[in-house]
Amino acid sequence: MQEKTIGQIREEYKAAGDGMLPSFIETYETDRRSGVEKLVEQARKRLEKLAAERARIEELKKYEREYDTYDYICGIDEAGRGPLAGPVVAGAVILPKDCGILYINDSKKLSASKREELYEEIMEKAVAVGVGMASPARIDEINILQATYEAMREAISKLSVKPDILLNDAVTIPEVPIRQVPIIKGDAKSISIGAASIIAKVTRDRLMVEYDKIMPEYGFASNKGYGSAEHIAALKVYGPSPIHRASFIKNFV
Repeated sequence: MQEKTIGQIREEYKAAGDGMLPSFIETYETDRRSGVEKLVEQARKRLEKLAAERARIEELKKYEREYDTYDYICGIDEAGRGPLAGPVVAGAVILPKDCGILYINDSKKLSASKREELYEEIMEKAVAVGVGMASPARIDEINILQATYEAMREAISKLSVKPDILLNDAVTIPEVPIRQVPIIKGDAKSISIGAASIIAKVTRDRLMVEYDKIMPEYGFASNKGYGSAEHIAALKVYGPSPIHRASFIKNFV
């Protein structure tokens, strides 16, 4: 049988999923062509990174293991407490006990494309996902903290399964009769809270991109409503839009 070219082996490597790496290495590790040796080395490094990521994810399940006696453990987080425009969005996520999703992290530590990818995977594999929002008008009416709590309560109410315990990013939500565990920087310490942070962030970012199509002058697609220099300059030129938070923009208009 004719020997495969390095180009063919390279294409094979590119197409190889994580699970196929060990057999790729086994097949080609005795091939002494330098191009193939490099590909085998790349495959080994990929496997090492994968092992490290699996170990990190196991560490992220620390709180989920601690409260393992509860059937439905729900992570809660929000996105959009700081922007000048747009709603605050809360995510509530119940993951399966044997959750194998890799790369979950505090959404701020992930690229936009990775967040989008993980959003789809979480939506597909989670036991239940709930999303809640509080509008800019509601934020002005009751303040950002109370509006965040309201969005979180709504997210919990939209879950198709009632959670037995809530793991929250730093806060204790009033008027919720379920046991709560507030965890400081929880989105980087709990896989459930990390998943909720991704759901909240992607939901809100997508919404701001839609607002940008209606009101392009503020640059919402890029700044997501946060107070960038361009956003503040646009506010001074055009004044506030219907989605600006009046209580947040007093210093600019």
